[in-house]
Amino acid sequence: MVPDTPQVLVFDDQSSTAAAIADHLVNQLIGREEPTHISVTGGGLGSAIWPQIAAHPKSSEVLWSRIHIWFSDERFVPAGDADRNDNAVIAVAGELGLPIENIHSVAGPDQVPTVEAAASAYASDLAVVLVFAVSILGIGPDGHVASLFPGRPEVGVTEGTTIAVRDSPKPPPMRVSFTRPLLMQCHQLWMIAAGAEKAQVVSRALTPGENPSRTPSAGLRGREVTRWFVDAAAAADL
Repeated sequence: MVPDTPQVLVFDDQSSTAAAIADHLVNQLIGREEPTHISVTGGGLGSAIWPQIAAHPKSSEVLWSRIHIWFSDERFVPAGDADRNDNAVIAVAGELGLPIENIHSVAGPDQVPTVEAAASAYASDLAVVLVFAVSILGIGPDGHVASLFPGRPEVGVTEGTTIAVRDSPKPPPMRVSFTRPLLMQCHQLWMIAAGAEKAQVVSRALTPGENPSRTPSAGLRGREVTRWFVDAAAAADL
């Protein structure tokens, strides 16, 4: 039975939080010889993990050719655009020895005509994934997770794996996001947050019974482990 109470790990600041997440992930991946799928996030903290992974003294012990990277959400902008979440992973792929074909990016408008087509194509790609070994999810100052924003219908979607988002309250307006059921299709779920502006929503998300419509990051659980990595500022209201 999955423990309902997440583990909460608190670090001094964003840099030390990113280093801790990177350390945990590298150690999780060492020794995996079968294809292993992980889901990652963007944002300031999510992007900061990847340089730390590249610099980790044990990163060379990971069989990166066996690791597949997916994205819990992506902005519907062209490949290489500064807003894309996949940039941070692509930037260190060569250094890590991570094959570019193992980075499963969401199609942008340079590849497909609509954000709905991008969501549909990504859902087809995701059909090969039975379960993620680790899913890393950020939380926004409004409590959003992936591109599921408070008070919007996407939060309540319970079927399928991906959804197209239009008119996002946070730019850019068009995005592709995992659904809540897919966010929890993982052995280990790691929520990450840094900064005083997130203290209130971190507290809400960790409050039992909090309504996901108000705080979409609330109530998310991994099948085996749910762990929060937060800095001291984000943990101030706990």
